[in-house]
Amino acid sequence: MKALIIDDERLARNELRRLLENFPKVEIVGEAANADEAIKLIEDLQPDLLFLDIQMPGKNGFELLESLDDAHPEVIFTTAYDDYAIKAFEYNALDYLLKPIDLQRLSEAVQRVFDEFDKKREAQTTERKVLGENDQVFIKDGEKCWFVKLGKVRLFESMGNYVRLHFDDQKPLVLKSLNALEERLDGQAFFRANRKHIINLQFIEKIEPWFSGGLLVTLRGNGEKIEISRRQAIRFKEMLSL
Repeated sequence: MKALIIDDERLARNELRRLLENFPKVEIVGEAANADEAIKLIEDLQPDLLFLDIQMPGKNGFELLESLDDAHPEVIFTTAYDDYAIKAFEYNALDYLLKPIDLQRLSEAVQRVFDEFDKKREAQTTERKVLGENDQVFIKDGEKCWFVKLGKVRLFESMGNYVRLHFDDQKPLVLKSLNALEERLDGQAFFRANRKHIINLQFIEKIEPWFSGGLLVTLRGNGEKIEISRRQAIRFKEMLSL
């Protein structure tokens, strides 16, 4: 984990660096004495964590965070004043350490950072799991259940807060938005035809020109006819043309 120390007092920076030697997984990649120096280092070094003093010449620690985008590093405030604790957590700080910093409190703060990173990694792993044709999914609609391979689903149809899956002669509903489902599906196998439909490309039987530059596809199975909107038709041709 890459960390940056931001404090206008050199002795405070040195002491924190010394304490952090107890945590080999925390790599100090730089130090800054004020917000302007810090902003440049954050851009150049892309640290994961800031140890950030609040009262500094020029911009204070809060103003520094406001000048960064929403994806700024995690923050542990380090300050000699306890007046700012509530405000610090409004900036989503992971901890608030009072100087002189106690090693035990620092250990707790560092562990909190590791725990937060573990949670984010787990969430990202779940979000990035792309479902392809060979993945099997469990579906429950009312009292009926299916364990179906996604390659058998020819069409996903938006029904408000639900999506209807079309496979064989079955059409169960699942409580999920089409947008959320699109993020999980392999874009090489499943194509967002329009606002209401995602189609399985392997089930396309026929393609016809349609109004306003769109396309009309007929699917194998029940012969559903699905319009590909003009904007998506451009993407469809680019993706599948030689």
